[in-house]
This record gives sequence, structure tokens and C-alpha cells, in this order.
Amino acid sequence: MASMVTGRACRQLKRDHGRAGPSVEVSAGSLAAGNHDAGSGRPVTKEADETMRRYTGQHRFYAGVDLHARSLFTHVLDDRGQTVFERDLPASPAAFLDAVRPFRDGLVVGAECMFAWYWLADLCEDHAIPFVLGHALYMKAIHGGKAKTDRIDAGKLAAMLRGGMFPMAYVYPRAKRQTRDLLRRRSFFVRQRAQFIAHIQNTNSQFNLPLFPKKLTYAGNRSADLADRFTDPSTKLSVTGDLNLIAAYDEQIAALERHLIRHAKIDDPVTFGLLRSVPGIGPILGLVLLYEIDQIGRFPEAGNFLSYSRLVRCDHESAGKKKGSGGKKIGNAHLKWAFSEAACLMVRACPAVRAWKQRQERKRGKRKALAVLEAKIGRTVYHLWRKQVPFDAKRFLNG
Repeated sequence: MASMVTGRACRQLKRDHGRAGPSVEVSAGSLAAGNHDAGSGRPVTKEADETMRRYTGQHRFYAGVDLHARSLFTHVLDDRGQTVFERDLPASPAAFLDAVRPFRDGLVVGAECMFAWYWLADLCEDHAIPFVLGHALYMKAIHGGKAKTDRIDAGKLAAMLRGGMFPMAYVYPRAKRQTRDLLRRRSFFVRQRAQFIAHIQNTNSQFNLPLFPKKLTYAGNRSADLADRFTDPSTKLSVTGDLNLIAAYDEQIAALERHLIRHAKIDDPVTFGLLRSVPGIGPILGLVLLYEIDQIGRFPEAGNFLSYSRLVRCDHESAGKKKGSGGKKIGNAHLKWAFSEAACLMVRACPAVRAWKQRQERKRGKRKALAVLEAKIGRTVYHLWRKQVPFDAKRFLNG
């Protein structure tokens, strides 16, 4: 299931390493001075709050919604900060629309990002009501309170909307949202499949049996008589169940991948092809990047994109003293995984990149050298997508 590596680009990397490239720059070099010093080994000095977008729109009414799976507490403020509505409602479109009907003229709705926000965002879009999705990890005004109830949370959401302090998360477009969720589901299936393979390996080690001659990852290396090496009937049944589930997952994962690739070729075939021109990024990693990023234009600079991809380190400092780093959980975990995989695949397939990484290891150590390569690939993807140009092998290692 690993991503395929672009061999032609790797060969070009090997040929052109050390030579000057063309004028077009799509690498992790000095093209855009990002607001994050990503991958360089130097810490990020700007505070995270400086780069967090906050909603500053002016409206007549501000509705803060503390959303749950079966209920939503709604608090509406007017432009003077007076409460005009406050009630716990059932999580249904009709109940919400009835509640906000007197305030529809000039209303904005804000809700914290949680698993059930899709329907509320779609409802507001259908009825031309501005909707703002709140970044959960930046909602410190809610999580830091001494008392925390649905009533208090909804009131704070409305007040943050009115005061221009509402931290915004990305409202993923409805048209591609389900495809992205299907791609994430495919990743879950792959992890489940890997657990069954690991269980067979562990069971084999428990009984100190000979190693399997070939990797069980590939269907051709698994056969029905594999369980016969175990003598206990219960163990045989356990391993047989693992093998049957692995085969079922193989079938489902293959079907999902065919569906996802078809959709990618419809949604944005040009960008999908450009992403796959990068060595180390094959169809699966290309899908992850395409659907997790969605629109590269929402990142004004490469540093913003690298921060969203968890490819930067943010230092905590006070009174001239370093207090460590933080913010590791803020960003897209799927993009972090994708760039980590791409870096490993690129090193494996491209001798020139492998030699470059070895030089970096002598200067920075193995861990930081790989982090630099991940950020380098991330910056390349950012400029490649924005400029709609293919991977430039001549400038990648010289940038």
C-alpha cells in the first residue's frame, strides 16, 4: 500500500545534483520568506497566536452554538452585547431555524469544531447564514474557565464572535468533504489490517517457530496452510481468522483506492498529477495531500502551510529563558504522516537524496536531518501547487 516513487525524477536528481537549475524555483530554498523557519534546526520565534486567523466580521447578531450530537445550546448577542436569546435546543435543523428566525437579518453563527459540525455548516450554507467554525485547541477562553457548562460555553462563543477573538478553523467544502472522510477511513482500514499481520507475526514468535520466508504484507505470500504450522486448534483458528480478515481488508482497500483515484482525476486532475511528479509521492500520498490541503491558496505563505502540516517547531520563551517547545498537536496529523512517508520513500529511491541526507546527519543528527527533508518536501509541494508547475529536480537539492 506504500506510495510509488517517481523513478524518472530520481534519475534526474542523480544526474543534475550539483548543477545550476532553471529560473523556476519550487524547492525548499529561498523563494518565499515564510513566517516559520521550518526544518532549519532554528526555532520558530513568532507566537502562534500571531498567525491564527480570527473572525472580525461585523453583524447585527452573533450566535454562539455549543454543539453536541443530540443537542445544541444557542446564545445570541446583539451588536451592543446584550443577550437576546439563550436556550438549549434539540440538534435538528427545524428547531435551530425556528430559534434564530427573529435574528436572521444580519446573523452570524459560530460553533466549535467537533465531529458533528457538518450538518450545521450545510444548513447555514443552504439558508445563506454566515457560519464560522472555531479552532478547538485555540478556544482557551472556554477550556480555561473555572466553571464550564453548555450555557457558559455558548455565551463565550457568542462573545468571542462579537469581539473579534473567535479563532477560525477551515470549513471544508461540502463537495469534497465525503471523499476526504473516505480517504481517512481507508487509512483506518490499513492500520487495522497491519494489526492482524502483526498478530500473526507475534503468535509465530510466541511459539518460537521459524520465521516466515516472505513478508505477509503481500497476498501472494499468504496461503491457507499458513495456520498449519501451529499445532493447537485454538491458535490455528485465531490465525485463520486473522488471514480471512486481512483478505477482506485487501478487497475493501483496493475498492476504496480505485474510487478515490477516480474522484481525484475529476476533482483536480492537474494538481494530482503535479503532486505525483515529486519523488516519494505516489497515488496514495498524492490523494492525502490533495484532499487534506484542498485549496493551497488558504495559506498566504509557505511557513503557514508548514505550520499546518506540523513541520515546524515552536519555542516557548519567557524573560529571555527558553521553556521548551509546544504546539505539536496543532495542525493536520494526516499531512505530517504523508510528508514523513514521502521523505523516507525519497531517501530509499534516490541516491542523490540519500547522500544529501547523510551529509545533513553529520551536521545535525539523524532525527533533525529527516525533519529538514520533510520540511523541504513540504515547501516544494507548496510552491509546486501554487505555481502549477511540475517538480524541478535540478533545484531541489541546491535550493
